[in-house]
Amino acid sequence: MTSTPRIAFLASRTGEAQRACEELVKLHGDHAPEDADMLVALGGDGFMLQTLHRHGSLGKPVYGMKLGTIGFLMNQQRMDRLVERLHAAEPAVLRPLEMVAQTESGATVGSLAYNEVSLLRQTRQAAHLSIELNGQVRLDELICDGVMVATPAGSTAYNFSAHGPILPLGTNVVALTPIAAFRPRRWRGAVIKADTEVRFRVLDPYKRPVSATADSHEVRDVVEVMIRESHDRTVTLLFDPEHNLEERMLAEQFTSG
Repeated sequence: MTSTPRIAFLASRTGEAQRACEELVKLHGDHAPEDADMLVALGGDGFMLQTLHRHGSLGKPVYGMKLGTIGFLMNQQRMDRLVERLHAAEPAVLRPLEMVAQTESGATVGSLAYNEVSLLRQTRQAAHLSIELNGQVRLDELICDGVMVATPAGSTAYNFSAHGPILPLGTNVVALTPIAAFRPRRWRGAVIKADTEVRFRVLDPYKRPVSATADSHEVRDVVEVMIRESHDRTVTLLFDPEHNLEERMLAEQFTSG
């Protein structure tokens, strides 16, 4: 990084984020994402995910500043000493999941997920799914509202709300977590190696339709979904040393609220 980094400021549509962006641009200038040394995302976790999906292929580190409702992936909002904070920031390298979904109409849809890929029932009927790991059937039939595969970075989000485990960064595992499982009654999910190929098959897609969502990208009426860790895509998030992502994930496990 140069002593004065070229920064691309990206802001959510909220008034607060837009005003902060204008102030920061006046102080530090602004560059297009492809010409910048790093990206500064102003918003909440949802906007951070949008930023990663839109600009992750550039390979530029991203520093988030919380100007939204939820900011687990963001740093605290402070307008002063931004360049010093960027120089002192600690990196967290994230590797997304790749989803390939086959639909009832015969379409193949691919997408990336930095948090999780989730399968959900589309109607009042429970979903009936089978689960394969690396080509071997591990669960003949899961009757549930849904199921997900979550990355360590996403394990504190939807996965944790569904009683899945919080996964430390760098452990090279993902969480396989059911959502309101009915059968097997006592199945609580699994922690599996990150390079495992997970395949879900919808056992009755016409009577019990299922959708698949990679972060916010939803695909309706799926019949089969394959999920695996990306081999060639990573993103780097930057965090203030006093409140880095690993510490947040550890603290989350000791918070009762």
